[in-house]
Amino acid sequence: MRILVSGMLAGDPHQGGATWAVLQYVLGLRRLGHDVWVVEPVHELAPVSARYFADVVRTFQLEGRAALLDPSGQTVGVERATLVEAARGADALINVAGMLRDPQLTDPVPARVYLDLDPGFTQHWAAEGIDMRFDGHTHFFTVGLKIGSDTCTVPTCGREWLHTVPPTVLERWPVAGNIRFDGFTTVGNWRSYGTLHVDGVRYGQRAHSVRALIDLPQRTRDLVMPALAIDPAETDDLRALAANGWRLLSAAQLAGTPARYRDFVQSSTAELGIAKEGYVVSRCGWFSDRSACYLASGRPVLLQDTGFGVHLPTGAGLLSYTGVDEAAAGIEAIRGEYKRHRRIARELAVDLLDSDKVLGWMLACL
Repeated sequence: MRILVSGMLAGDPHQGGATWAVLQYVLGLRRLGHDVWVVEPVHELAPVSARYFADVVRTFQLEGRAALLDPSGQTVGVERATLVEAARGADALINVAGMLRDPQLTDPVPARVYLDLDPGFTQHWAAEGIDMRFDGHTHFFTVGLKIGSDTCTVPTCGREWLHTVPPTVLERWPVAGNIRFDGFTTVGNWRSYGTLHVDGVRYGQRAHSVRALIDLPQRTRDLVMPALAIDPAETDDLRALAANGWRLLSAAQLAGTPARYRDFVQSSTAELGIAKEGYVVSRCGWFSDRSACYLASGRPVLLQDTGFGVHLPTGAGLLSYTGVDEAAAGIEAIRGEYKRHRRIARELAVDLLDSDKVLGWMLACL
């Protein structure tokens, strides 16, 4: 099959984890033997994005199959005319958040997949009348594993949402060796965008979730050391984090490229995954592509509960928590049987997150 993939690789550069979230689809589909093309729409062809894009293309051998595309039709990478010709012969489009809207690139493709990586927010915004670019797609997939269920508050917006876990190209994420960050780490943004309020309920950001866990480092002997992108102007929160023993690391330094991001994840003891408050409140079943990378690396994951346990087994290798007490207990449980949790973490990735299986199933749905 010829497959177009559209998602954010470089438009917001130096976010290695976000780049990997899209690369897992690109590399995974290519690994299955498909002819994969990548196009990322951007507002402008900024030099910093162009340089980052060129590095990604070179590193992952995407030459001749990838482009940044601005509204005027100018590109970095392959020319727009080449993309148009490729689209005419394409069998499927994987369109993250409906980013690609150019009708000459979308309309010729018979199977057009809307891929939702931000469950809850995507659907609530659409319900409020914001154009989330649903129209024109033939299939809808989400990493919100409970969207559409009776216990999830997220509206379906009249769409049938198919549930998918994040695919992980296991050969790119082998079992890791040495630990350099001996503690519970993660990578993320303190804030991503504005907070939602729906029917009196706040659907907040990671900042809100961290605040509810503020005294966690005082309840465990292990270091809690997230790599967070947080604005220096967040002085009150920075003081509170420091006072309670959080060891903040620099996301820009440690995860600013795909290589650095992978090295940081694989050099960590385990992940303390902290979800956006909106994922937790909505019970949407969000599961993180970042946590998938930890599991594949043989690094246990302790992830804030969003309801994902209805689809993914928890208790060994992958643990969930709902508050600071359970988070502290989860850290102690992982440390107490670390070798067992490491082994099971990798087993979970092989059984459930392998890109061959996940993407093979996705294509079979089209």
